[in-house]
Amino acid sequence: MTDGAVWVAVFTGATAVLASWVTTLGNARAAKVQAEASAWAQQRDRIRELRRAAYLDLMEQAHITGELYWRVGDAYAQLSAPDGRLARIQELRVELRTAFDPLMRCVRVVLLEGPAPAAEAAVAVQGAALEANRALWRITEGDSGARERFDEAHGVFRRRLERFVEAARNAMTAS
Repeated sequence: MTDGAVWVAVFTGATAVLASWVTTLGNARAAKVQAEASAWAQQRDRIRELRRAAYLDLMEQAHITGELYWRVGDAYAQLSAPDGRLARIQELRVELRTAFDPLMRCVRVVLLEGPAPAAEAAVAVQGAALEANRALWRITEGDSGARERFDEAHGVFRRRLERFVEAARNAMTAS
């Protein structure tokens, strides 16, 4: 009977060691999976915050640009003298040139941060701003119909900005 007791003790001990090893292995795998999941969640949150900041910066710069476009309409409404109006439009063109560089930088950041629909919408906003600026230049050159082309370009700018905001919203809800 003592031989049987020894075998039972050996078997029980071996089972305990094996069970301990399996438990340790399972715990290590669970810890690894949990660490990977935590790292992935942190990276996802970091990407989300970078995108959000890029989108907000672009919207802020586009707002500044759009505000300057509105002031062109104010110049027509408030200034009846053509020379005074032209001088005000020239001032606005200078302000728009200053505002265009930060807008381009913001578009590049959105291109970097993505995703593609938001990046494409950002490029479209930049293109619309460029067209509006060209139309404004045509006003200062005295081209006939330039004011109407500017108003149309300003409308395109606003619509493309709305599309960008929608693409940014979709990107933020998807991430």
